[in-house]
Amino acid sequence: MRAVLQRVERAQVAVGGAVTGEVGVGWLVLLGVAPGDTQKQVDWLADKVANLRAFGDADGKMNLSVQDVGGAVLVVSQFTLYGDCLKGRRPGFSGAAQPAVAEPLYEAFVNALRLLGVPVATGRFGADMRVELVNDGPVTFVIDAPG
Repeated sequence: MRAVLQRVERAQVAVGGAVTGEVGVGWLVLLGVAPGDTQKQVDWLADKVANLRAFGDADGKMNLSVQDVGGAVLVVSQFTLYGDCLKGRRPGFSGAAQPAVAEPLYEAFVNALRLLGVPVATGRFGADMRVELVNDGPVTFVIDAPG
């Protein structure tokens, strides 16, 4: 499981012109699922996102989590995180899980964050989405859940 975390002042996602999810201060998480991912990766990554201390404290140091700052997380599915661009000019996506595997793990990730007490908004799995964000920093991390 792979996530790109972008610290945001605000972010929203829309499908067909209608906003499906939006957050203020927090994380925009672009989430990719690999074929071998399990609940173990879901739980590890949800804990990491909820507790990663990458928000500024009173001294401006990255020392607070999204929960510490009263933030929220916008989760957007993104199979292209597993795109292979090494050969040719067209990316291959065999490293991404098929929707029948990926969607339940995406939903499990959203639920795991909520169980940790994090407010969560989402896009729509598999949809053509438009994402808008205002980066804060910018601060961006790429996190691969250990197998």
